[in-house]
Amino acid sequence: MTTHRITLLPGDGIGPEITAVARLLLDAVAARHGFSLAYDERPVGAAAIDATGVPLPESTLEACRASDAVLLAAIGDPRCDSLPRELRPESGLLALRAGLGLFANLRPVRIIPALIEASSLKREVIEDVDLLVVRELIGGVYFGTPKGRVEAEGRVRAFNTMAYFDDEIDRIARVGFRLARERKGRLCSVDKANVLDVSQLWRDRVEAIHAEFPEVELSHMYVDNAAMQLVRAPRQFDVLLTSNLFGDILSDEAAMLTGSIGMLPSASLGADGPGLFEPVHGSAPDIAGQDRANPMAMVLSAAMLLRVGLQQDAAAAELEASVDRVLAAGFRTGDLAAEGATVLGCDAMGQKLLEALEA
Repeated sequence: MTTHRITLLPGDGIGPEITAVARLLLDAVAARHGFSLAYDERPVGAAAIDATGVPLPESTLEACRASDAVLLAAIGDPRCDSLPRELRPESGLLALRAGLGLFANLRPVRIIPALIEASSLKREVIEDVDLLVVRELIGGVYFGTPKGRVEAEGRVRAFNTMAYFDDEIDRIARVGFRLARERKGRLCSVDKANVLDVSQLWRDRVEAIHAEFPEVELSHMYVDNAAMQLVRAPRQFDVLLTSNLFGDILSDEAAMLTGSIGMLPSASLGADGPGLFEPVHGSAPDIAGQDRANPMAMVLSAAMLLRVGLQQDAAAAELEASVDRVLAAGFRTGDLAAEGATVLGCDAMGQKLLEALEA
């Protein structure tokens, strides 16, 4: 029997609750498909700060590097907001991405028919939406230097640098084009080339890489227009290729097309080594420990881990189908509550997903 090594990073807030559900379902689907999973649970974020004083202990990073895939739940805790930036949970996440060389973030957005009415947008706008945001993850303004805060002549100035090398753009563009080739054959590259030099380089390099993928239809869109088009006519998009900052914003906007950010998974991949799989939502500290969390984005992230990280396509499809079945049967968590639906807590939703998986 093949055994895959999985590093689990429950993190903060609702993270441990949704991790428990994902692990339950992963073990069940692995047993059905003849492989096993060996888990190594490690702290990250505020949990790691509490345990070790830093948001990403070296032992956690080394465990991730030694695994076949990494499943992260959520990080973030308001208790840490007053800490120096380098000691906040979010800095641990950035360091984890950089430490694993995860330059490509994939965020699929698919409208589940049972949840169409949960969206704030009209049915005719979002029906049949199926798009993928491909976001560059370890460059741009979040990692650029110089950065800092200085005082001079009685004034305080803070600054960050948005910077990309041509090869950083080339590698994420190739990921986007390859994925578009496997989907509907359309890629829209998002930039702000009319005012930013770094975006003009982005556009130039995407145009150059397009020559390697002539079968893919390429278009360009300024980021402000892309934000508007996502809520005006989202079906026009297949693959959206973005820089780090723009992708951070647009992918969360796209997530809300589905009615809840609690439904969206993601994958972060590098040139080699393990991928990192995590739900798009945050740690939701306001409902932590209350059995109110929606575990479905975590379960769908586990499905991405199976398909993309471990090449266990059939097992991944079964996990995804279990989510569709439970929603079609009218079961919801509180964030998706609707008239006539049966509202469940996190644990009960996990049991319903397990029943659907084993049906």
